[in-house]
Amino acid sequence: MNVTTGELVTRNSYHNDILFRVIHIKENYVLLHGEDVRLVADADQEDLQIVEKRDLERYRKKEKEKEDYSYRLFRQDYQLMKEKREYESTEGYQQDSSYFQIPARVLHLDGDRLYLKKCIDVYQRIGLQVHGVHLSEKDMPLEIAGLVKKIQPDIIIITGHDAYSRNKGIKSDISAYRHSKYFVETVREARQVVPHLDQLVIFAGACQSHFESLIRAGANFASSPSRINIHALDPVYIAAKIAYTPFMDKVSVWEALRNTMTGAKGLGGVETRGLLRTGMPYLKEEETENY
Repeated sequence: MNVTTGELVTRNSYHNDILFRVIHIKENYVLLHGEDVRLVADADQEDLQIVEKRDLERYRKKEKEKEDYSYRLFRQDYQLMKEKREYESTEGYQQDSSYFQIPARVLHLDGDRLYLKKCIDVYQRIGLQVHGVHLSEKDMPLEIAGLVKKIQPDIIIITGHDAYSRNKGIKSDISAYRHSKYFVETVREARQVVPHLDQLVIFAGACQSHFESLIRAGANFASSPSRINIHALDPVYIAAKIAYTPFMDKVSVWEALRNTMTGAKGLGGVETRGLLRTGMPYLKEEETENY
């Protein structure tokens, strides 16, 4: 079967379980990127099945249902956090006081341009300020320090594609992973600039990434404890949970993961303080003109 770059395919040898985009073709060798999971894979052309339009529509509908469900969970969680903040800011509604909030800044580094766009759309949908940068995973360690100093983010997402290859070594050997070592180096470089875990919150990793090394390098959250695939949007919901939690409150790992699509087998981390700061009073434009 002849496939072309950009086509959507599945692998027969894996029971056509994951939808991939064809990224590169060289003779019979095909490089694949997961369409909705952050997995990179190699395949022979003979193993590939081109996805028919009808099957693609069914797949898209199923994925949208999953994404919408995760978004609804986040919105419910956000509403509860908002009501709690309003109650505490106004001393139990006893005073009619308006307040303002200082939002967290997110720097999102992504090895996949299409994933980055999808993530930015969700950031904007949930009201987070984000600076998105598309970089190959190999270039991330070289660029991160300059980006941190320039943008001064509160949260960094370091992600893209990854994969564990059993043929290259055991699971504890980081050289058996496609991009984990670059993610680890990027985290270390960021921690050289901002060492404190509560001043700069870092999520790092992609599908099947070497979780232990990422946490040791200084990530607050990472993938993938059980070396499974993670959804493209999972890092966004972890960032949102931290960003909308008051800085005096800590976020348990379970709280951070419960709105993701992958959960604890694919994501993990350490308890971390929230980043949202609330102030008062909030002055409208006509009020500030009097000063």
